[in-house]
Amino acid sequence: MATQSPFSLLEGLFQNFNLPLTPPAWAVDEAHRKTVLLLNHVLQQEPQAMERLARQKGRVVLNQWRDFTFKVLITPVGLLDLAPAEVASDLTLLITETSPFTIAQSVLQGEKPAVRIEGDVQLAADVNWLVDHVRWDLEEDLARVLGDAPAHMLAEAGRTLAQGLAQFVGKRTSV
Repeated sequence: MATQSPFSLLEGLFQNFNLPLTPPAWAVDEAHRKTVLLLNHVLQQEPQAMERLARQKGRVVLNQWRDFTFKVLITPVGLLDLAPAEVASDLTLLITETSPFTIAQSVLQGEKPAVRIEGDVQLAADVNWLVDHVRWDLEEDLARVLGDAPAHMLAEAGRTLAQGLAQFVGKRTSV
């Protein structure tokens, strides 16, 4: 007997209740700013990534999923900044999967979500390189705040949880 995934139950609830999930503009703007700060923090730990982005200075990348859009401008030093809404994008990355649970499932399986790419080919290649090669070393950041041993313990617990979720998701897709 197959057991139903709790994710499919939640997804069904979200689809049945047609709730307006539009956050206020100030919350969206603040989330964008915090995301740019996090991305820049990760980029600053990878000089090669910053060099690649610096070659694309002034270019604008539009990321879109459903009704959510996020537009960034590449700075001359190879970091990101929020792009003004009226600026045209040089590259558009549209996540085609509409279900957040399916996206999470593919990410947990180590796959990239399906993306439609429109625009500059070289910029798309550099962004793809970043996605493939740049990783956030969360354990290192935690160690700066908590110390090495607690950071390692938390990171190990996170890896175990992620591995368990990936196994659960893998079993659900093979049934």
